[in-house]
Amino acid sequence: MNDAHPTPGIVWEEMLEGNARFVSGTPRHPRQNVERRHELAGGQRPRAALFGCSDSRLAAEIIFDEGLGDLFVVRNAGQVISDSVVGSLEYAIEVLEAPLIVVLGHDECGAVRAAIDSTALDAPALPARIWRQIAPIVPAVRRVQLAHGTTAGNVDAELVGREHLRDTVNELLHSSELISVAVAEGRVAIVGVNYRLAEGTAVPDFIVGDVSA
Repeated sequence: MNDAHPTPGIVWEEMLEGNARFVSGTPRHPRQNVERRHELAGGQRPRAALFGCSDSRLAAEIIFDEGLGDLFVVRNAGQVISDSVVGSLEYAIEVLEAPLIVVLGHDECGAVRAAIDSTALDAPALPARIWRQIAPIVPAVRRVQLAHGTTAGNVDAELVGREHLRDTVNELLHSSELISVAVAEGRVAIVGVNYRLAEGTAVPDFIVGDVSA
């Protein structure tokens, strides 16, 4: 973890290795000691930026077996793109020079379920702020329903989650010229990941850029 400018592929490979340790029950809990805390007091150089769902069951540093200063983490319910999210990720790659962005979704997502339920004909109205948070997920719900002839009652939530994950990555690239240029130049890569709660595995689903080590 001492490379000044690691490639996106090297960082992603190390994150996969950390997740494998977490899954097998042999985490190292690296870089979480007093020395590391003191080392970081004067500044940070995270290896990756991670934008994920706020769900309490997928704390990023734990599931990837990372330590203090390793990940620049941005989270909200359902990993929904917003100006604050884009600005935070731009800061991570432009100022902090993180070479990798991981967008982390997961199965059994409450925000995805709320978006699905909202498409039912008899769905009750949601509080305004909750509706605004989940509304960007609804297009993914509609596309899956249309493609598979399903309804709110029987649509596959996992397919919706994966569709929304891809929407999130695409929206990030559309919203940020800074990030899209960095990806085009090979300085940054983006990996869309589905996390499986029961197994603990982080499964790459959608990759933009070069993550070959």
